[in-house]
Amino acid sequence: MFDLADAGTLGFSEDRLGRISPFLEQSYIESGRLPNAQLVIARDGKPVHYTCLGSMGDDGTQLRDDALFRIASMTKPVTSVAFMQLVEQCKVALEEPVTKVFPEFANLHVYAGGGGSIPFAPGAPANPIRFVDLLTHMSGLTYGLQNRNNIDAVYREHNFDFARDHLDSDEFIAKLSKLPLEFAPGQGWNYSVSTDVLGIAVERISGMRLGKYFEKHIFGPLGMDDTRFGVAEGQADRLVDAYAYRPGQSPKMINAGATSKLNQPGTFDSGGGGLIGTIADYHRFATMLLNGGELDGARILSPKTLRLMRTNHLPDNADLTEMSSSLFSEANNAGTGFGLGFAMVIDPAKTLMPSSLGEFYWGGAYSTAFFVDPVERITMVFMTQVYPSSTYPIRRQLKTLIYSALTESYAA
Repeated sequence: MFDLADAGTLGFSEDRLGRISPFLEQSYIESGRLPNAQLVIARDGKPVHYTCLGSMGDDGTQLRDDALFRIASMTKPVTSVAFMQLVEQCKVALEEPVTKVFPEFANLHVYAGGGGSIPFAPGAPANPIRFVDLLTHMSGLTYGLQNRNNIDAVYREHNFDFARDHLDSDEFIAKLSKLPLEFAPGQGWNYSVSTDVLGIAVERISGMRLGKYFEKHIFGPLGMDDTRFGVAEGQADRLVDAYAYRPGQSPKMINAGATSKLNQPGTFDSGGGGLIGTIADYHRFATMLLNGGELDGARILSPKTLRLMRTNHLPDNADLTEMSSSLFSEANNAGTGFGLGFAMVIDPAKTLMPSSLGEFYWGGAYSTAFFVDPVERITMVFMTQVYPSSTYPIRRQLKTLIYSALTESYAA
């Protein structure tokens, strides 16, 4: 699957890296907590460790190296990169109001009560959402899965979180624009459908459906041949089964790969969570990010653009403990800032995990994860398929195991 480089030459202990596969197998696979696990660790883009454990699903078939996973919110960094490509071409600017592309959002209001059987109260008019507010999740939008208030409940009624089967992109925007914002844009942070809106902005600006844009401008140049919205024809046997966590029991299979609706075309390309892909493909994407926007001669973004993306954009360099109203996110809050599509470490001590200042990362709802450490030049991609991602401490454990195997630090 991966041609592994000599770990010692790249500053890792082979013995300590050797702890990782047994840990995953004993703590997660044999115990039934996860059906499968794939992990690739690399330094300077060169893989030094690869793990492939478990099965494709309930039929017990051994997990394939080229298995397809629902990467869910790991779609968000891809969408953010696509949008920033358009920024680089001056087709749009971060500070511009989204009404430049979405006239539907011209009359937004901030939530002031109501919902359910009671009409929403006429709240105060909201300042315009800017494109930067979408990238940073400071737009005032939300997710139904947050499940905290009446706005979230209406999102669930419309099934905004999973719009693929019942809405097209214009219908999504039309329905969304009629609902109040949770807070005025720029005044808070809430994990939300903001990146879905951003993906539709890419469609309207480029004139291309989002999946086609990704294929032409990101996946094709990077050689990410197995990543797309939905599953390619004839590839259903490569899609792993998806599972849901059950307290005290093994996860329950909720979506069989072979019969999934993902094997059929959808009406909506979710820039916030719709991609299917392989660990090898996402490793290439992460390596491009590590390299400042380039891989194997393909320039996706400029280094300065990527540097802007992985800089904390929360006001006054705040962390998410000060800004977030989310019950659920793919980020830890303490010591964590947020940029243009990524969370990043702004205070390593506060995270209580081994990390580097400026390390950036994200994850997906089925417990997938990746991080890029530009200081130590390390990347990690982890794939599995259990919903939700907050179930197990595996991301913290993997980081601990990876950094404890490091013998030569570039930051020392």
